[in-house]
Amino acid sequence: MSLTVLCILVAPNAHAENGAQKTTITFTGPVEVPGVGQHLLPPGTYIFRLKNTSTDRQIVEIFNQDETKVITTLISIPDFRLKITNKPVLTFGQGRAGEPEALKAWFNGGQESGKQFVWERPQAIELARETGEPVLSTSADLAAGPVEALNTAPVEAVNSMGQTVETAAVVEAPLVEIVAAASVPVVALQPMPTKTVATPVRAEPTPVAAAPPMP
Repeated sequence: MSLTVLCILVAPNAHAENGAQKTTITFTGPVEVPGVGQHLLPPGTYIFRLKNTSTDRQIVEIFNQDETKVITTLISIPDFRLKITNKPVLTFGQGRAGEPEALKAWFNGGQESGKQFVWERPQAIELARETGEPVLSTSADLAAGPVEALNTAPVEAVNSMGQTVETAAVVEAPLVEIVAAASVPVVALQPMPTKTVATPVRAEPTPVAAAPPMP
């Protein structure tokens, strides 16, 4: 059974001094997280901060309450939502058997885009079995590798059978792309009209044989 987690979002900061996104959050129950570092967060207050970003991935650090220690560092890829909220939101998935709920994504208040987190492949397959949905994964050994390895770790998605699937099955596309695709007019091709032209027929005189002379 998964433990129920109640999260209270407090003191959200859209931008830190270095321009990174940052959110302060308090968990009233334990939470399982992926990444390099501690994977089980006990109840308490934590700082989520975006470390760096690129076109295909974003690195997120989770700090202790006074922001003096990095507890874990996570890979994420951009995710999008249709309904934007004013306050930051964390989403969770069904945890693995005997484990707390698993952190899924982080959205800052007032923003359409967020970050969906990537799990090591074995844990991702287990989570996919629990939720019945594909989960973002990496084949990299995050526990053994340095934090810098997150920048090049391969990212894919797996289903409950351990099969690789498209990441598009896990993350939402930007709303602007969805709207653009939906607004493309579809024009049905009409058959060209057929014009029948009458071909003039010229009548030729029929030759008449001369009658034989009378005897």
